[in-house]
Amino acid sequence: MDANTPDAVPPPGCPAHAAGGRIPLYGPEFAADPHAYYTYLRHYGPTAPVELAPGVDATLVTDYATALRLLQDNGAFRKDARRWRAFNEGLIPPDSPVVPLLAYRPNAMFSDGVEHLRLRQAITDTLARVDTRRLARSTEQISDYLISQFGSRGSVDLMADYAKQLPLFVFNELFGCPADIGDRILFGISGMFDGINAERAAEVLFGAVGELVALKRSRPGDDVTSWLMQHEARLTDEEMVYQLALLLGAGADPLRSLIGNTLHRILTHDEYAHQGGLIDEALDDTLWENPPVPNLAAHYPATDMEFAGHKFQAGDLIMVSFAAANTSPALTTARQSGSNRSHLAWSAGPHACPSKDPARQITMAAVENLLNKIPDVEPAVPENSLTWRPGPFLRGLTAFPARFTPLPPPDRVHAPGQAPAGEHTEQPGTVHKPEGTGRWSQFLNWLAG
Repeated sequence: MDANTPDAVPPPGCPAHAAGGRIPLYGPEFAADPHAYYTYLRHYGPTAPVELAPGVDATLVTDYATALRLLQDNGAFRKDARRWRAFNEGLIPPDSPVVPLLAYRPNAMFSDGVEHLRLRQAITDTLARVDTRRLARSTEQISDYLISQFGSRGSVDLMADYAKQLPLFVFNELFGCPADIGDRILFGISGMFDGINAERAAEVLFGAVGELVALKRSRPGDDVTSWLMQHEARLTDEEMVYQLALLLGAGADPLRSLIGNTLHRILTHDEYAHQGGLIDEALDDTLWENPPVPNLAAHYPATDMEFAGHKFQAGDLIMVSFAAANTSPALTTARQSGSNRSHLAWSAGPHACPSKDPARQITMAAVENLLNKIPDVEPAVPENSLTWRPGPFLRGLTAFPARFTPLPPPDRVHAPGQAPAGEHTEQPGTVHKPEGTGRWSQFLNWLAG
């Protein structure tokens, strides 16, 4: 259907004509109701012209089957962002807010062929070594700590005080970060994704990760950083820094939104109760209808070609809307009769998310522990007053105020690998009381008593 036909009405506030016919995937209107935009984009067919930020054009795949074709064809489409034609021709504003996420870095996300296989195998083999019991224990202890910080108040911002903090803390423990390095990694990741002095935050993040790599070269431990370093791929220090920064940054912020979006769904939909059996269902429904990464998977045609009824030049930027593909009307019946986990929230093909199992486990544990500890938690403001983060890549609430009956002081817990009082067994992962003053230091102090 032609997008200019009378029944193809742009969503309220959509400045489609001002964007030269391209639909802008940014601004408060898009953040408030992205699915209205996806509905309009479907009138173009399986792909649609969009603007990711002022002056940054792309083609967005909105159809499920077409998205799978693109994601699974690593011959016709490449991931190496050095192929990005508009960027190479100087057509992209150098200060564009989307460049830091789309510009090339030597990591698994931006590699193809043999190099991608080498880096990807190192990551997947390393993540396969994560002990699910240890991860569950760590997540629950961090959840308990965060709840202890706001439990006596009877009120909380579930985003700032819980969903945003928990993944960063879990990752610090999982990757073996000492207190001082962990504090700077938390600062760097938060600053980059929040857009607060992002350039400086990036410097802090990469500097801290570099120190972590140097530390683990001399003193390896029982953690993801050391395992990745010991992999037969024999990553250089530079490769280690870029893969770790990718895993830490790309994992922590989407996980923040996944926890928040799942809590939002449970607390604003009457069909979900606070029992563990329905948390799993709520998580899958969130991944289908409100995924934390709604639009990404940048690809570039290797040659001039025709795809989905349109002609593309080599190096054109083509992206996938996981959110639009998942909610396509044509998919409704198939979703009801098929697997509830056949969504594209984790992407698909050779670049599918390698950490979906740990991410799912962390989210389930975080949501379940919160609802078990605070069974009467409820939103403190009307749902229509909540606001969502702007931009095309991430879908998450800016804040989620909630209230509940204040809790009594919590019981003490022990750090992963730490013996109870009176015992002196030293094990890998033992946490000693640090002297730092940052958030990670405070958490370790809390655990160490």
